[in-house]
This record gives sequence, C-alpha cells and structure tokens, in this order.
Amino acid sequence: MSGVPTAIHLGPLVFHLYGLGLAVAAYVTYLYLGRRLARRGLDVSRVAAFAGWIVVAALVGARVAHVATNWSIYAHDPARWFAVWEGGLASFGGIAAAVPVAVYLVRRWWPSVSLAAFADAVVPALVAGWALGRVLGPQFMVAGGGHLTHQWFGLHYHGQVGKRVPVPLIQGAEDGTLWAILIGLEHRGLGRRPGLIAGWAMTVWGVVRSTDERLLLGQNSHSGSVGVQLAGLALAAAGLALVAWSLRRPRGEARTAR
Repeated sequence: MSGVPTAIHLGPLVFHLYGLGLAVAAYVTYLYLGRRLARRGLDVSRVAAFAGWIVVAALVGARVAHVATNWSIYAHDPARWFAVWEGGLASFGGIAAAVPVAVYLVRRWWPSVSLAAFADAVVPALVAGWALGRVLGPQFMVAGGGHLTHQWFGLHYHGQVGKRVPVPLIQGAEDGTLWAILIGLEHRGLGRRPGLIAGWAMTVWGVVRSTDERLLLGQNSHSGSVGVQLAGLALAAAGLALVAWSLRRPRGEARTAR
C-alpha cells in the first residue's frame, strides 16, 4: 500500500524530501530571524554565520542523541549512523548542542545585548521554523507517523504498517499556533520584559512536546521516549524559571535591556 512519499527520483538522482523540507524550513527561519533582529536595531551582518553554526550544532547534536538512544538499532550497522535521510533527529539533542553554541556566539558578536532580550528575538523565529519544518520534514521521512489509528485522519507512512496518526502535521499545527500566540503577546507589550517571550515559549513547547511523545509517539517502556518526555518537562521548568526571573526584575531595567 502506498504511503506518504519520501523521495523524488529524477533519472539517476534521488532527492530525499525529508532533507529538502528541512533545508527550506531552515532558510525561511534564517530570513525571518534576520528581519526580527533588524527591527531591534541589531547588526545583522553576522546572522548568516550565526544561523550556519546553529544549524550544524543542532544537526550533530540531534543525530548523536538519536543514535545513542536507539543504540540497539545502530550498534551493528555504523553506516546507518549518518543516514539522516531516513529520519532520526532527536529534538532535545539538537537543542542541547545548539544552546551553548548560540550563547557563545551572542556574547562574541552581540556583547551589548542581554541574552534574555536576544532569546526573545530568536525564539519566535525558531518556533515558526519548527512549525514549517515538521510539515516539510518528518512528514516525508521513513516511519514518520505516530501510533496506529483507524480514524479518518490516519495516513500511511513508509516503513510503518497500517494507518498512523499524522504527528508531523499535528505538531506543525501546534507550533504554528504557539507562534501566533507569541506574536500576539509581543504586540500586547509582553516583550518589554526581556525573557518573558522566550520563557513562555519554552514552557508551552516543552509541555506540548512531552505530551505528544507520551500520547502520540512513544512507548513508556522505550528509554528514548521516556527521555523525551522528561526533557520536555525539564525545558518547561526552565521556561517557568526564566519567566519568574524576568518578572522579578525592575520595570526600568527591563525596558533598557534591549
């Protein structure tokens, strides 16, 4: 039975839709990030280099985390360690690798900007890119679906038996909604306190990602699945801590930390 396509064949050439989709999402995120930084009067000459280093760090971290948490699959087949076109990028592994790189680059290239204010500028762009990336990336990878379902919305995915919950589409809708909420909060002045936008985004995204993993994707007995659920809750806790920190700061200080 046919499923969601995973590649386009043009003669001898094979274009994996998963990688192409992620590349498109990354490029759109880069353009959007540049616009957001420019609106804040920040130097955008380093945005391309910043985005490039973040993408590299995130891809490496995401792949290493996926292979490590699925070691029984990859232990005897080293060639598959690098087969990213089949899918297999762990979100939180990418975040864990990208954050320290981002902090270092911000402190080096934008030293006058507070990390909280910079995060408020970056995070909505990342959420928008993530929404687009879920629809254009994992939706077209091997085994991209969630649990088995007999409901009308189920889709067939290559590498999986039966109709599956279309988790990438659901997560794309979730992240798109979160992006719209964050932009609405910005327009209502929430961004005047550095850290609030990023903190609320971390909180909501962490809870939703953990819930998706538990209800739509993972199995409780799978260590990688449990790890994702715990990582999502940890991210949410860190987001709440950032919100509390931001709210405790004097208003005058919050306004000048641009």
